[in-house]
Amino acid sequence: MSSGLRIVLIGLVLVFAAGAGCGKSETPPAAEPSGHPTPTPTTPPRAIEPPPAPAPAAPVVPSPAPSSAASSGAHDPAAGEALYLQNCSTCHGVRGGGDGPVGAALDPKPARHDDGAYMNALSNEHLFQVIQQGGVSVGKSALMAPWGASLGDEQIWNIVAFVRTLAVPAYTGLKP
Repeated sequence: MSSGLRIVLIGLVLVFAAGAGCGKSETPPAAEPSGHPTPTPTTPPRAIEPPPAPAPAAPVVPSPAPSSAASSGAHDPAAGEALYLQNCSTCHGVRGGGDGPVGAALDPKPARHDDGAYMNALSNEHLFQVIQQGGVSVGKSALMAPWGASLGDEQIWNIVAFVRTLAVPAYTGLKP
């Protein structure tokens, strides 16, 4: 994929993400005494500047130390599913097939959470780190954004617990 096309696609992803759910309502323009609306000044649309080139891949950072809650099975996959649908499914797909509407335009493609051969080999702590710190933190794509600033640890562990339910064949390791 050419870099120009990639920049356009990333710009579209950013525009899509910024416009999703903004819920802004506009008020109609005030009417002049003549009954005609007062013209509102228009500003030219801002050009979307291409995002900066991704930074070179960072060295792999060791996974965070496992907490006792990480392997206790105390996390809630149902709560994780709601968060996954809200935050992850646009790229990874509703059932983790890497086929979300935004993910279709990404290169490299998002991870397939339903691929048990790949996902079941990853530790719970690794999945937590990828979600919290982003793909670059484990030597993967910078397109996998870090969610640690907007999701708390408990929410991330709940997402990990839900992701574990998507793998085929099923994940049989320690429950997060």
